[in-house]
Amino acid sequence: MSRLEAKKPPLFISEPLTRETVCQSLSLLSGVLKSSYGPSGRLKQLHNGAGGCVCTTSQSSALLGHLSVSQPVLRVLTASVQNHVSRFSDCGLFTAILCCGFIENFRSLNVAPFTVIKISKHLLSLCMGHLKSEACGCRLSVDFSSVETLVCLVRSILMSKPACMLNKTEVDHLTTLVLKAFIFTVPCHAGTNAVLGKCVIVPVKGRRVMDSTVLAGLLIELPEFQLGKPLAVKRTGSNMIKIALFSVSMSGDGFNPEEGMIAVHHGVSLEVSELNQLLNVGKQLVKDEVGLVVCQKVMHPSLKQFLKENGVVAVDRAGLSLMEPLGRVTGSKPIVSIHSLSPGCYGSLKDLCIESFASKYFLHLIPEDTVICSLILCNRSETAWDELKRVCETAEHVLQLTMKEPLALLGGGCTETHLASYIRHTSSSLPASTFKDLGCSQTQYQLVADGFCRSLESLARSLSHDGGEILTDMVYGHCWFVPPGSPCVSKWSDLVSKCGCGMNGNTDDLSWRFLQGQSGSPVIQGCPKESSVKVTDLLTLDCFAAKCNGLQVALETANLILDLSYIVEDQN
Repeated sequence: MSRLEAKKPPLFISEPLTRETVCQSLSLLSGVLKSSYGPSGRLKQLHNGAGGCVCTTSQSSALLGHLSVSQPVLRVLTASVQNHVSRFSDCGLFTAILCCGFIENFRSLNVAPFTVIKISKHLLSLCMGHLKSEACGCRLSVDFSSVETLVCLVRSILMSKPACMLNKTEVDHLTTLVLKAFIFTVPCHAGTNAVLGKCVIVPVKGRRVMDSTVLAGLLIELPEFQLGKPLAVKRTGSNMIKIALFSVSMSGDGFNPEEGMIAVHHGVSLEVSELNQLLNVGKQLVKDEVGLVVCQKVMHPSLKQFLKENGVVAVDRAGLSLMEPLGRVTGSKPIVSIHSLSPGCYGSLKDLCIESFASKYFLHLIPEDTVICSLILCNRSETAWDELKRVCETAEHVLQLTMKEPLALLGGGCTETHLASYIRHTSSSLPASTFKDLGCSQTQYQLVADGFCRSLESLARSLSHDGGEILTDMVYGHCWFVPPGSPCVSKWSDLVSKCGCGMNGNTDDLSWRFLQGQSGSPVIQGCPKESSVKVTDLLTLDCFAAKCNGLQVALETANLILDLSYIVEDQN
């Protein structure tokens, strides 16, 4: 018997945020995320040490999904951000960078963590109350009867990821397609329990982005399509096409153990018996006037040939991902056994045709009324296509969230600087009863509030990667970027034309100041005003629901990490 090694005692790490290795890891992660932030963010190439594909991206979902994190503190942070992204798809980098900023600014204060947490929660409630109020100057209502704000929202998402390699014309084209696809998924007759449909992305790599298009209905790739042969399909008496959808294998190469035991008599071939059963299923389908049979798995060649000879189009290897949209498009219920066919499981289609894109051929399923559409997405390289697919999925999800809560926030750093200005103004005029209720002094409150504001301002500064000056105005509290290499001038208005979100021009006397984010920044004179400029198609906007949740997740995660006294690691 081999000698057993004695179990090692667990490792106790007290006050982890005072450890240099933890702080260095946190600073490194923050630097990686900040350098990836925004339209001019730097791309990252990620691959593991064992080889495999290389991921080129600046998206939080891809970055955090590929990064190997060993520090327990960072695991808490990344898991929290990934959970946010799984629910909202957007504002992942915003959440992660802001969380790192809160931790960095709060831990340097000479204030007990318990007190910091109480004060920061109060500051968060002030922010959320302001964002949800009608008087908020960084919030816009989204009118779904007009596409202007929706165009701004989708375009902002597409332009925020440089790895997609899009020019302005391509951004405009894809913005139109994403909006068109989203409109297809909205039911025409919305009742009290209306459910949005789905956009299925069809990959076509190695083609121009401008070749991308949207079609109502569903596309199924046909790898074995023969040119020159017309598509002859059987129709019912009402001129509809009946469809049967099988989720069970129809290959005839073995029985399903879940269906029970099979007794085979001596001299009987199991393969011939299964093929006969499949052909009986085919005869029943022909008898029921089915015109299209789609199988998730493999279909026996003899069955496919039999169906074809009887005017039935047969498609196999459809895959699991298409089963749910196929059911919604056709109204069919997946058939789970070849031994029981029920007339109630069939669906129907209005028409069926062949579509060709690049060198691929697709079966186009056209329903009578659908909330499912297909986005044929093209890009020049596989890397750029992968990033573009993630971005389009994010844009679709953001539109769905915006329909549920029709609001948007100003982008380009303006929401962050506006909130910082609002907190600086509000926190300077709080009544003494507030500090008494929180169990802190006014000095402690101001220290935490200043750290809170510096975290927001630091996030806005992360959008600049080329060394240009960054300003904020004293009227609206918006963010302004001075082009790098600009000459020294007496008036900033000679160098900046629009704020980060594009809402405000430089026509007013806005009293700019440097956005340095250092302690002791001047308090804004009065509460930041609401911009009176109308929405144009040049605004940079963010998803209201995603950003509000990201702000809450960032602070709650930072407070959780600040409150850590011990980390216990198993050494075995």
